[in-house]
Amino acid sequence: MASLSSLTKPISLASHTSTKFSDHSPNSLAVLKNISFNGLGFRSFELDVVGGRSFESLRVANNSTQAGALAEVTQISDAPLLSCSEVIERLRISQESYKGKQQYLAMYSSLFGGITTDPAAMVIPMDDHMVHRGHGVFDTAAIMDGYLYELDQHLDRIIRSAAMAKISLPFDRESIRRILIQTVSASKCREGSLRYWLSAGPGDFQLSPSGCRKPSLYAIVIQDQLPADQKGLKVVTSSIPIKPPQFAVMKSVNYLPNVLSKMEAEENNGYAAIWLDDEGYVAEGPNMNVAFVTKEKELLMPRFDKILSGCTARRVLILAEGLVKEGKLRGIRVGNITVEEGKKADEMMLIGSGVLVRSVLQWDEQVIGNGKDGPVSEALLNLVVEDMKSGPHTVRVPVPY
Repeated sequence: MASLSSLTKPISLASHTSTKFSDHSPNSLAVLKNISFNGLGFRSFELDVVGGRSFESLRVANNSTQAGALAEVTQISDAPLLSCSEVIERLRISQESYKGKQQYLAMYSSLFGGITTDPAAMVIPMDDHMVHRGHGVFDTAAIMDGYLYELDQHLDRIIRSAAMAKISLPFDRESIRRILIQTVSASKCREGSLRYWLSAGPGDFQLSPSGCRKPSLYAIVIQDQLPADQKGLKVVTSSIPIKPPQFAVMKSVNYLPNVLSKMEAEENNGYAAIWLDDEGYVAEGPNMNVAFVTKEKELLMPRFDKILSGCTARRVLILAEGLVKEGKLRGIRVGNITVEEGKKADEMMLIGSGVLVRSVLQWDEQVIGNGKDGPVSEALLNLVVEDMKSGPHTVRVPVPY
């Protein structure tokens, strides 16, 4: 994507075009298209004059290296002073005008002590230390057929993460659990996900949380608009440094390495990038665990002492015992796995609450197994889905709608 730093000369309306705009009514829209700048290819320029305030939008495409890619550069000549009601209304319009792949059906915030179903009100303050210092932890539970899957396992993990991040709980565990279930109930969502955060809370913009009023709890119910694709994937080896174990084992909001790792995979036509630990052993993906099936039909999974202990991954280890009894697997092992072992495996899979179980067909330039979805991966996926729909009460919490 082209950036301003790639331009040889500054872009301004005066220096690149002699076009003059006449006076416009408050609701008028002036659009110029196909304005060309030397060496930069196609351009378009928009001037939107609304209520005496102008907003200029310049779209820049670098034809030589990134054909079709556009970078939005917006210039705002006036920032109006808005009332609280005007802010809420603009937030609502902004939410309604953007149709993403997800819908936000309900949110709980300990700051206002309740649940809202209005996406415009699903906000947190800028002085919350989770926002400007990354001092927060989070977790997610899937919603399937009106049940929360592995809620207690995920809740235990976020409490452990909060302890490691030195974040006190705003309420006791049972109260947090009750709030999360009530938020899903208010959303009326029967299939989706529940994501929730524990934060050091708002208070100031200092580094230390000593000025925070009290820790915060936020939760939001998300409904995906597109069904999950279960086709096999390609992964690459990440060049982004893995988090040190002290931070990798907690699920904090510090996800910049994860984001950059995911972007690196996408830039190389992959789905995810695989991290290696400090000793060169296979570690994990940006937001999922990884597992292998050897040619001897042994299920291998990396140790959890340097990576996030995935709730779904641990559940898969339990469910896989059934495949051992059926003779589809000869054994299960958690330990160190070399890259060579991984790439020579018959099967490779990604495991997590978002992907469930997804076959990996290619790692870097190496085709895994026969390049097709593996039978063990498919069997484990079916077991996880069955577990989500009809598993024991220890992994399925009913939501009272």
